[in-house]
Amino acid sequence: MYASLLSRHYMMAATHLGSGGTSEGAVSVPPLRPILRKTWVLGLSVFYVFCVSIMVFPAVSSGIQSANKDSGSPWTTTYFVPITSFLLYNISDFCGRQCTAWLQVPGPTSRVLPALVLCRSVMVPLLMFCNYQPRDHLKTVLFGHDVFPVVFNCLLGLTNGYLGTLPMIYGPKVVPRELAEATGVVMSFFLTLGLAVGSAFSVLIVHCI
Repeated sequence: MYASLLSRHYMMAATHLGSGGTSEGAVSVPPLRPILRKTWVLGLSVFYVFCVSIMVFPAVSSGIQSANKDSGSPWTTTYFVPITSFLLYNISDFCGRQCTAWLQVPGPTSRVLPALVLCRSVMVPLLMFCNYQPRDHLKTVLFGHDVFPVVFNCLLGLTNGYLGTLPMIYGPKVVPRELAEATGVVMSFFLTLGLAVGSAFSVLIVHCI
């Protein structure tokens, strides 16, 4: 008898919820349309920043060799790639992220932000034409000196940290307070999507070199 009453209670509760009612513990789905209407430019900016970065780091940047590798120096044979590709990039990325705590320009509605994000596209050919080895298709090396991958990796990391963090900060601020948490999830989705797409393109870029 008790089991029958209990099952009837939950069936009535499920019917009530299915007809549009609410109940304690029910999960409410935030409206995506108003979130995307306010944040689609910021979301695409996050997507493209991380897409460009993962296209060339670390798949391309870790393959750039020192122009003086044949000298046998420990710097050119052992330390060049770890320092120029990984250490400098991550330090620059960290510095770029920290800069957003004191400097947040351009603003969330400025057209300069997506323009700067698009300008990062130049980092792909710049690193491709460094001394990446081996080269099967693009035989020309335009930036053979060791200073070029150092500068390019620093710029890549600095802009990734700064331009990738700004939209993540702005996103929850341009929507109503009750949608801020859901907006953070949406922005994280754009970030993850950018990493996934960039990873796929990195394979193609390495094959083209």
